[in-house]
Amino acid sequence: MRARLAIFSAQIEHEHREVLLSDKPHTFLELSPKGTVPVLLTGGGKLIDESIDIMKWALSKNDPENLLDIDDGTDFNNFVSEIDNEFKKNLDSYKYCKKENMDKIRYRDNACKFLNELNIKLSGKNWLLGNDPKIFDYAILPFVRQFANVDRSWFDNQPWSNIHKWLNLFLENDKFSSIMHKYKKWEIHHNPIFVRKFSL
Repeated sequence: MRARLAIFSAQIEHEHREVLLSDKPHTFLELSPKGTVPVLLTGGGKLIDESIDIMKWALSKNDPENLLDIDDGTDFNNFVSEIDNEFKKNLDSYKYCKKENMDKIRYRDNACKFLNELNIKLSGKNWLLGNDPKIFDYAILPFVRQFANVDRSWFDNQPWSNIHKWLNLFLENDKFSSIMHKYKKWEIHHNPIFVRKFSL
């Protein structure tokens, strides 16, 4: 989702191919043997297979919302590393744990350590760095949404008023509904689906 957010914000027209991880077409695996999504193939033939790198690429092309306009003292790479290497791992373990057991609670509690800090960082602000969203917000929001949806009732009852407000600002935005459009699974014989520019 965060790659879609950045491409949406950057107003980049592109061809969209919906891939099911449970049924990966051979043409996709030939392009990206790693087999993960999202994957972006640029017009120049460069393959980008990490969502955060797709974000950076898209916003380097066009950044009308100034999502990259952040203070030099803000360490974006460390922030992303904390998301992807700590929070995301615990989120996936929590989300895909089949049984309501101690392991699932442990993964949830580990993820909560990051969310407790995030709630403090959002104190007195609509977004992480002030009144407007930045790449930090879009890099983490989709994962917080996933975490919330594992057990929405439990999440809503946690003392994270700042996170709740922040997440709701995102979910109520027209941008969110636009990028969540459902596409049919891509097949090699399908006509290309071109996603045009949007109105921000």
